[in-house]
Amino acid sequence: MRRRKAQEKQILADPIYNSKIVGKFVNMVMLEGKKAVAERIVYGAFEIVKKQTNEQDVIKVFHKALDNARPRLEVKPRRVGGATYQVPIEVRQERGTSIALRWIRDFAKNKKGKPMEQKLADEIIAAYKGEGASIKKRDDTHKMAESNKAFAHFRW
Repeated sequence: MRRRKAQEKQILADPIYNSKIVGKFVNMVMLEGKKAVAERIVYGAFEIVKKQTNEQDVIKVFHKALDNARPRLEVKPRRVGGATYQVPIEVRQERGTSIALRWIRDFAKNKKGKPMEQKLADEIIAAYKGEGASIKKRDDTHKMAESNKAFAHFRW
């Protein structure tokens, strides 16, 4: 059992859009402490998204993509009497956003043959339209939670 709750770090809003979620996304994209490179990638991806969707407010597109990719349910293993059950639980808002950001970043990173800005923009646009790998992952997570609904009484 935990003795106390882990302290949540304050994430600074990004300088251009003044959004904490974009700042968090920049931090997730960052490798080896190279924040300027990560910012260039994310802002470049936002410019590509702005051109391809013909939307003026790129932050609305980004938030809609995150909302589409965010899982509402997930499964958590619970050990009961020698057996391990996959128990479906609801996902908190902050965790769901974090998972969606991670999925978008990872699926963009695993694509081949394009610069990271373009891959990230493609994944954001796909999530905005309700398609793509991050949406498929969300649907798979929901299906797994739905199929294990019989074990929901093990939740505590």
